[in-house]
Parts: sequence; structure tokens; C-alpha cells
Amino acid sequence: MLSSLLLPVLSLPACYAQSGEAVGNNKASSSQLSDAGLQLVPLTISSAGKTHKFTVEVAGTVEEQAQGLMFRQKLAPDEGMIFPFPEPRPASFWMKNTVIPLDIIFVRSDGTVESIAANTTPYSLEPVRSGEAVAAVLELAGGRAAELSIDAGDKVEWPR
Repeated sequence: MLSSLLLPVLSLPACYAQSGEAVGNNKASSSQLSDAGLQLVPLTISSAGKTHKFTVEVAGTVEEQAQGLMFRQKLAPDEGMIFPFPEPRPASFWMKNTVIPLDIIFVRSDGTVESIAANTTPYSLEPVRSGEAVAAVLELAGGRAAELSIDAGDKVEWPR
């Protein structure tokens, strides 16, 4: 774990809230839960005149964000995980204990894609960082952003 004075980072993704405190403003129904017990919400990405639909898990607490997609063996093409932050901040993730490659998409407060780290390396301890303060991070199956031509500036929308 890195010090919050140096970078706002914990192991695979991080955020700052009291233990168990929600870090996003999630309005999803608790009746829609993933196998991991996380809330499921619809998410769309608008790119080059097309809309791509996903169902994503919301990692809304410190514990959920620290766990992220670690140890998962698969991620369907229309699934992912969103990590909302209470306030925009520089984000840094790593792939420790993450079995599958991921596309890590950094999302600004206005919902636009700031940058994409494509096909991140499983188990890597190298930090994957946003280029500026972001409001959320979206993880999709590795290579999915390229398949759908998702790029910086595209729009990401989900219930917040």
C-alpha cells in the first residue's frame, strides 16, 4: 500500500473513505446484485455515433474497491466494474492478484473518457495511472475498448 500523502492509491484500485463507507452516490436497487454481492447497474459508452451497453458491478466501498476484480477467472464482453470516487482525483491501479487482462478506462467528472490503459498485464505491480483527476474508473475485459473503438473523449453514463 502506498501512502495517501504520496498518491491516493491502495492495492487494485483505491479510494479514501471510512471503512464500509460508500464512496459513490449509487442509486441502484440493492435487489440487483452480482455473484460477488455488488450492485449491478447499466452503463453505456457513446463512441463514434454508436452506443455500447454494459452491466457493471459498482465497487462503492473501500473494501469493494480494494478487492476489485482480483481473482476473477473471466469477465464477459458486456460486463465490467465501475469505481466511483467521492471527489475527482488522480487514480492509480495495479493488477496484483488480477488473473485476466483488463482495459482500465479513466472517466472525468463530465463522463468523458480521459484515457485508456488497454490490455493491462495480469499480476503486474506496475502502477497504471490516469493523466489527470478523474471521477471514476471503469474496468472492462482486456481488448474490449479497441474492439468497440472506444477512445478518449467518448462518453460514459451510469446511474450515480
